[in-house]
Amino acid sequence: MINKALFLFFIAFVIGEKVMAQFDTRGTDYKLVWQDEFYVNGQVNADKWSFENGFVRNNELQWYQQPNAIVEDGRLVITGRREQVKNTKFDAESTDWRKNREFAEYTSSSINTRGKYEFQYGIMEVRAKIDTALGMWPAIWTLGISKPWPSNGEIDVMEFYRVKGEATILANAAWADEGQYNAKWDDAKIPLRNFLQNDPEWPSKFHFWRMEWTEDSIKLFLDDELLNEVDLTRTVNPDGFNPFHQPHYILLNLAIGGNNGGDPTFSKFPGEYVVDYVRVYQK
Repeated sequence: MINKALFLFFIAFVIGEKVMAQFDTRGTDYKLVWQDEFYVNGQVNADKWSFENGFVRNNELQWYQQPNAIVEDGRLVITGRREQVKNTKFDAESTDWRKNREFAEYTSSSINTRGKYEFQYGIMEVRAKIDTALGMWPAIWTLGISKPWPSNGEIDVMEFYRVKGEATILANAAWADEGQYNAKWDDAKIPLRNFLQNDPEWPSKFHFWRMEWTEDSIKLFLDDELLNEVDLTRTVNPDGFNPFHQPHYILLNLAIGGNNGGDPTFSKFPGEYVVDYVRVYQK
């Protein structure tokens, strides 16, 4: 039989850890309106999240699949694995990279709230620990619900990948430029070494990523440090539509390789991207 006092202490410890946050609603008009605390071990909550499947974007190496994302010990764990998976859409004659690869050599997961939760303006905070090995490309981001990319608008609350070979933390926003699939970017690129100089153990720790989104601007923070501020008077598509004046949905994923991730050949696997919670506040 479980010792009741020990059980209650455990619950208090877990809840106490979970309520720790950088954003404090006291003295503000913001209230917590949506969250996933990942309390229930097992599968990701299907009422809140959907999965992407297969090869999806950016010439990435991983095959997205549901088994690589699980909830355990109060956290979402997205695992990147080096394993071969047959491409179910393989077509040797195709010019589409999603189809002309017979196998994927890596697997991972990507989850999103599209059609299940979307929001316009507010504060989103995510506490997470990222894998900084070569080839890993974890992200916390949002996409607008209408129009194709990039006309729908993309907010990268966090991306980590190699920029000219250097490990880098990014905080970005993208919208449409002239021409199909051409994007304008307001991006901030901060070398990981800047954080390692202050804390050599930075990669092994959880950190707070926060987006503060209003009608006028998007501010992106890491551990309460402002990394980028996007002026929304400038983020107008050629057709006059502002994609950051519409609801967005949330995505969490661990990509591997591809256009920006780097070569994972000599990296240690499995790799893990661990998320403690996702919270959204609005007035």
